[in-house]
Formats: sequence, structure tokens, C-alpha cells
Amino acid sequence: MTTTPLGMPTVASDPHGHLRGVESFPEAAHTALADTQLRRNLGHATRTIRAKRAGVVAELDDWEELRRAGEAIKADTMSRLPELLVELEERVTERGGVVHWARDAEEANRIVVDLVRATGADEVVKVKSMATQETGLNEALEGAGIAALETDLAELIVQLSHDRPSHFLVPAIHRNRAEIREIFLREMPGVDPDLTDEPRKLAMAARTHLRRKFLSARVGISGVNFAVAGTGTLSVVESEGNGRMCLTLPETLITVMGVEKVVPTWADLEVFLQLLPRSSTGERMNPYTSTWTGVTPGDGPQAFHLVLLDNGRSNVLASPDGRTALHCIRCSACLNVCPVYERAGGHAYGSVYPGPIGAVLSPQLTGISGPDDVNASLPYASSLCGACFDACPVRIDIPHLLVQQRAAAVDAHTRPTGQDVAMHAAAIAMTTPGRFKLAERALGVGRVLAGRKGRISTLPWPLSGWSNARDLPAPPAETFRQWWSRTHGDTTRSGAGPSSGDA
Repeated sequence: MTTTPLGMPTVASDPHGHLRGVESFPEAAHTALADTQLRRNLGHATRTIRAKRAGVVAELDDWEELRRAGEAIKADTMSRLPELLVELEERVTERGGVVHWARDAEEANRIVVDLVRATGADEVVKVKSMATQETGLNEALEGAGIAALETDLAELIVQLSHDRPSHFLVPAIHRNRAEIREIFLREMPGVDPDLTDEPRKLAMAARTHLRRKFLSARVGISGVNFAVAGTGTLSVVESEGNGRMCLTLPETLITVMGVEKVVPTWADLEVFLQLLPRSSTGERMNPYTSTWTGVTPGDGPQAFHLVLLDNGRSNVLASPDGRTALHCIRCSACLNVCPVYERAGGHAYGSVYPGPIGAVLSPQLTGISGPDDVNASLPYASSLCGACFDACPVRIDIPHLLVQQRAAAVDAHTRPTGQDVAMHAAAIAMTTPGRFKLAERALGVGRVLAGRKGRISTLPWPLSGWSNARDLPAPPAETFRQWWSRTHGDTTRSGAGPSSGDA
């Protein structure tokens, strides 16, 4: 039997560093935790979203049945993803669209840049797209002399502040009203110098700025929330109407879609249109749900291109357990309930996919190249409390995936780590009662390190890997063995009391 190499990359390409940070999560989180304003912004926003979500979820008696339906649809979709994508391509093509297949981020960016150049446009408007953030499309367009304008309010704030998104639903969640006002005054052309930080005034300023761009743009670029294979229909849900403008006004529409976004039928779409708004914005339904199928003569864009992006997803799909990370519908529910995300924020993850799902999806997309790979630290950015699984509308077992990816991070070690040395030393100490007794005595050094604080913040290598991110309580003034001897006398010789190996 002969095989034909298809050239599909095993891991995602990351030309602009949007899937990997420049430092590990513990290092980045340490900096974020020192930002008190950031913690206040995150705490207020996540508490508000959690409360809204709880209210609308409680209204449905069949919420758990909906979750199980979403889980089952996603599992079925992943089990026959190739055939569904081919069906989607056929239906889109039948309706006048053109489908492009992109193996990685560079190929996707190259396809989009070439398509925009072919129109002669030097400016595009965009509706929020996680896929184009992943590929770094804005940077690729800028390098080709094409200006890309984000039209989602939060994305616009991020773009004007030369920042990066930190949340799926609210990319500027780390900013408050006063900060947004300063960004608008500094970066937005023609803004009223008397602009206040009243939310309505800020929204009106953004609307005035964007309206001119909507009416002049010849090319629109969008992401996809769902794509129906059976009809070739694509769907975007949003809350501001900017998506509707991007999807209908330009002459050419280019949509970039991660291959996992496909669903088999319209009936399946109905399930997700109930799950997504309640889990993301805490609403019963999205204010704007746009669907389109190919090209309609005389109505809307007259040229439509769909770019199907793999970029490591086939590699994730190959894992029987790991593929469930591809079930994610980007609702952000897991971020909003995660105690780690609430304190550290999205930027600490280094990837455009933050939070619990990002902590398992990013390492799977990029692969873990070794112990120094910053994404190897992401699966440890969790207390494994399980709140993410309880909140997930499609029941992704994120805690299980986190443990799985921790194992992958350990397997990637090519040389002994501090943890390996510490565990080996612990094994030696616990091998015999005599060694264990000596180790107990050595704990007294810990009381010296703790000092008056009562906790140990810094330990020498190899234990520094633990204390860099955690404090340890000071060892007790006496061990259990010492307490027993003091209160019961030395009874070990007669066989009473704890044996040498019991402490």
C-alpha cells in the first residue's frame, strides 16, 4: 500500500505570536496580580455576567437536556468532520460562493490578503473573529498596506489602545470607562474633546466614527459562530449591529472560519442559538443573529469567499479525548466562573484563547515542544475546582483535559526538572523509617525561612519551582512524633504508640 503525504501540518503555525506568550503563565500572572485596577475591573465584570447568566439559565427547566443535546451534536460533528466540511463546500459553491482551504495561519492570511488586493481596496471593515485574531490577520494586512478596522466596540477599544483582547465575549474587559474615554480622546480622529465616560456617550462616539467606514468600505471580513453543512448557511451572532453592517454593505465579503464551527443541520443550529446567548451575554437571545448563504444577486455582497482554517485542529481532532476541546462555542462561560482567570486576566495566558478552555486548547494547537515552552505552563493555571465544566453549555470536561495536558507537559521534558529532583529526594527520604525521621528534623529549617510571617515565600532550587507561585505555611513547632513522645512518653520500644514509619 502506498501513501500520499497531504502536507497537513501537525501543529498550528503562529506567525504573529497570538497563540504563545513571551513568558510562562506564573510569570505573567505574577505581574497581573499586582495590578489592583485590573483586578477590580475583572471582578466587577465577571460577577455581573455570572449573575445575568444564572438568571436566564434558571428560567429553563430543560437546561441540562439542552447541554446534553449540544454535547451530542458536537461529538457527532467531530466524528464525521471531513464529510461535513466537504458538504459545506458543495453547498456554498452551489450558491455562488468560493471556498478556500488553509492549512495554517500563514496560508489563511495569504489567501485573504490576495483576495483583498484583487478588489483594489486598501481598507477593510471587520466583525469580531477569533480565527483572524489567531492567525494575526490584521498584522498581515498591515504589512500588505491594507488598513483593517475592527467594528465591534470592545475590539475597537483594543485596537485603538494597541492592546490585545483578554476575553472571548468582552475583549476589553480589563478596561474601565475612564480608561476607554482616555483611549478615545487620544486615538479616535474627530472625537469631541468634551467626551465624558458615560457609556451611552462612548458608544455614540464609536458609532459616529464607524458609520463613515461602513458606508465607504468595499470589503468586509467576518468570523463565523456556526456554519450549517446541509445548506451552506453561515451565522454570526452579536449585540451591536456592527456585524449586520459588515455582512451586508461591502461589495465583497471574506469569512474566515475554524473548521470546527460546522454543524450538520438547521435543527442543530437551533440548539446552539439557545445555549450560546444565555451562556455568554446572559440574554435569552442575541439582539442580532445574521445568516447568509452564498451570493444573492442584487442584495448584499456580490462576491463571497469562505476560508476554512485548520491550523492544528486536525492534530487536536486526532486525540480521542483532546478533540472535545474543539466542541467549544466560544461563549466565555468558563472564563467568567474561573477563580484563576478572575484574578489574573486574559493577557496572562499569552494566547488569544484565555481561561480554562484556552489552557487546554492553546497547548493542543501549538503542541508542547519542551519544558521551556511557555504553553506548557497553561494547564497548571487552574485549581481543578470543576466550575468550568458546570458552566460549559456543551459539557466539555475541561478539568480532565487540564490533567491530560499536564501529563503531556511532563512527557515533553527532555531533561530532569526541579520537580523530578524533588520527587526523587522525597522517595529516598521515605524509603526507610530512619531517613524519614531525619527528614522530619530538617523541617526545622523551614521555620527559620518563614520568620515572623508564618509562611515561606522563597525556597532554593529545586523547590523554587513551587514557591515561585505559592506560599507554604511554616512547619509546626513540633512533629507528630515529637508531640507523641512529649505527651505519652517514649513508648515505641514496647510496641505501643506510633511506629517509626507512622508519622
